[in-house]
Amino acid sequence: MQEQILKDLRTRYTCKKYDSSKKIAQEDLEVLFESMRLSASSINSQPWKFIVLESDDAKKRMYETFSNKYQFNQQHILESSQVILFAHNTHYTREDYAKVVDKGIEDGRTKPEDREQAFGAFIFAEMNMDENGFTGNWTKAQLYLAFGNTLHTLARLNIDSTPLEGIDVDLVSEAFKKELDGYECHVALAIGYHHKEDFNAQLPKSRLPHESIFIHL
Repeated sequence: MQEQILKDLRTRYTCKKYDSSKKIAQEDLEVLFESMRLSASSINSQPWKFIVLESDDAKKRMYETFSNKYQFNQQHILESSQVILFAHNTHYTREDYAKVVDKGIEDGRTKPEDREQAFGAFIFAEMNMDENGFTGNWTKAQLYLAFGNTLHTLARLNIDSTPLEGIDVDLVSEAFKKELDGYECHVALAIGYHHKEDFNAQLPKSRLPHESIFIHL
């Protein structure tokens, strides 16, 4: 098991060219989506929304958002199997957390009579909330926990991926306004299988050495 974990991480890389003829099997997608749903977050807040672009129409909408910048990422939109928009709630409220609390009661994690007590954890959201109710910095950090979990799951499934922070946030917000419904998307993820001409697939892994980033006390 330990060797497999390291093998997954050592072989994972950022795909630079996809084989558009290869699609991800539905059973693998179901594992991926469930893994994303199970991602960790502070106070179990889950302040995210994942918009999966699969249809030609949805991909075309995303493709067109690269009209002004980041064209180097544009090819991945049409060539990959799917593109996932990772969005976060920038104004996380007590009402949002109530959905988490009530689901916890439904799942048997919290007793019904302890409902109000469960809201004590919401203080962590309030600590990261400004006078206008903005919690975007905090909720974006939670979103990246899910993003990292997604990358690892993809590596375990031998599915290639390309993190896309190079997106036009304004145009994406406009193109997917209905689906985002007030959430913000600053990062996307293309997934699929690399093309034989993907130069990055053949390059060796490179990371800083252990002693330069760890301090053992």
